Amino acid sequence: MKKLVIIPAYNEGESIYNTVKEIEKAAPDFDYVIVNDCSGDDTRKICVEHGFHYIDLPINQGIGGAVQTGYLYAYENDYDVAVQVDGDGQHDPSFLEQMADTLKKEQADMVIGSRFIECKGFQSSVTRRIGIRYFTCLIRLLTGAKITDPTSGLRMIGKDVIALFARSYPRDYPEPESVVDILCKGKKVVEIPVLMRERQGGVSSIRMGKSVYYMIKVTLAILLCRISQPRGGK
Repeated sequence: MKKLVIIPAYNEGESIYNTVKEIEKAAPDFDYVIVNDCSGDDTRKICVEHGFHYIDLPINQGIGGAVQTGYLYAYENDYDVAVQVDGDGQHDPSFLEQMADTLKKEQADMVIGSRFIECKGFQSSVTRRIGIRYFTCLIRLLTGAKITDPTSGLRMIGKDVIALFARSYPRDYPEPESVVDILCKGKKVVEIPVLMRERQGGVSSIRMGKSVYYMIKVTLAILLCRISQPRGGK
């Protein structure tokens, strides 16, 4: 199986080197590509100096556009599996092989690494945990599926979903919306427990001032997705 790690990176100069080196050590069977989302720091310089594999976006696309670029790369290069690993050092690549095994054994379309199955490691702030719990309840109400960590960026998908996401992927805060999208298309999503860490550098794109906007926008996007795509549809 051809397996690809997609590393979206916006101003991740403090952590991108360690992120790549960890992946190379912990998941040697995976290829990787960094999607440099028009960073204003030395992210690109570090990629060039160390010979990292990267795509340089000419304008800032946001997290959704950066990740979709990675899925398009995976699709065009005929990868069987693609997994998002954030460039900020929060995701532990030692779980990637387990995620790939689960994807295959469970015949799943997406495997999500969840902080909240065993509640170990970094659990995020109280405010964010409330928001995550809200989206868990909303997704269960709309689809019947219990996703304990719907905002987790550590997610692995198979070939069918790679094709779907290469064609269409949410631009802003895409994780909860994309999960609802594939659940409504009748795809199988499973979670496994993982440990996450605090951000190793840079600044989160979701700050306190954007929290209300985030909640409203993602809620509306999920509702529109559910209305336009009945569960089990194509």
